Amino acid sequence: MATIDGTALRQVGTGGHLMFDGCDTVELAHKYGTPLYVMSETTIRSRLRELSTSFMHRWPGCLAVYASKAFQTLELCRIVAEEGLGLDVVSGGELFAAIKAGFPLDRVFFHGNGKTEEELRMAVEHGVGRIVVDNLDELVALDRIAREAGTRQPILFRVTPGVDSHTHEYVSTGRIDSKFGIPLDPSVRDDYIGRALKMRGVELLGFHFHVGSQLLENDSHLMAIRVVLDLLADARKDYGFAASEINLGGGFGVRYTNADKAQNLSHFTEAMMQAIQSGCAERALPMPRVIIEPGRWVVAEAGITLYTVTSVKTIPGIKTWVAVDGGMTDNLRPALYGAKYEGTIADRPAATCDTTVNVAGKCCETGDVLIRDIALQGPRRGDTIAVFTTGAYCHSMSSNYNRLPRPAVVMVAAGTDHLSVRRETYDDLVARELP
Repeated sequence: MATIDGTALRQVGTGGHLMFDGCDTVELAHKYGTPLYVMSETTIRSRLRELSTSFMHRWPGCLAVYASKAFQTLELCRIVAEEGLGLDVVSGGELFAAIKAGFPLDRVFFHGNGKTEEELRMAVEHGVGRIVVDNLDELVALDRIAREAGTRQPILFRVTPGVDSHTHEYVSTGRIDSKFGIPLDPSVRDDYIGRALKMRGVELLGFHFHVGSQLLENDSHLMAIRVVLDLLADARKDYGFAASEINLGGGFGVRYTNADKAQNLSHFTEAMMQAIQSGCAERALPMPRVIIEPGRWVVAEAGITLYTVTSVKTIPGIKTWVAVDGGMTDNLRPALYGAKYEGTIADRPAATCDTTVNVAGKCCETGDVLIRDIALQGPRRGDTIAVFTTGAYCHSMSSNYNRLPRPAVVMVAAGTDHLSVRRETYDDLVARELP
């Protein structure tokens, strides 16, 4: 099954405007206002279906779980449920949204390194499928909470395999000094396994790792798999414990710019599954159920963000600044990670890109620059700028810094559009405040 990506759905319409999944982006900007997140349901469903056909059906018993921290709305939760995948949540708020959306909670995996007592109770009371335990304090608290609730909570341990994933340090999560997970030093590791197997409130099923995000090669995953299979062998030898599940996380990279050489899903999944099969055979281990958790890979290319140009300021011989009506409040990644994006003037995408500019956000911060040194089609005040591949970690990381209302989200599919998340108002910004 060929995946439909956001690039394939970006075209020039008969009116000369940029089209996205059959919709005129300039018309969308006028209809809903800017800044505006536009998400392609066509792309999202295509990616989810590829996970089903190329992974879940290819390897019966395995499960793909969407990492909702990348982009979570009630509508997106319902789409994931309809496509038969699981859902990864990392907070009480994300879990609450899954509950509100009617998501099957037995397919929910609850992650996080700092879960509160309230969050653990919420997860246990609603019967989430798995809680991925990060530390001993959490394990002890969860055992008590589950026993008080009269249940036994299935868990996985998150481990740090000590793998350097060669990505930005803020999204590299598999190193031995990561804030996430259990180091695999035997003196640390054995304390967790030994305790969990004696507890009446938890049922240890296996292990989870995540080596990093926006990875364009599979070597980090393959190195981590070898480490975790050794852990499975040790656990069986030392405790007679046969792990029934291993969760390989996500982190599969996407194309943000021409410099990114994104791989097909099978580049990761085929190599990982073959490594697990051969590794289990070498160690005489039973084949566990395998779970993967892509997030960015599902939604990043499904999204674009539309802005209105508010000013064009040229410093002769130095630089041209194009200011837009959004910025780091709707896309924090350039300021946080130095992330790079591509875009176009949506009013005339086929025109010559003859002006090199910096696209600046409106926040009162020098670092609020969305794109540096991009060639655009002679931008002018009132133009609509489309920034590509913003479906992941933009809406979910948005803020109200400088008292800016967060943008609306519009879902498009084959020429149709509808409002999925309304734009915040100024009243929303002060609704929680006491007079």
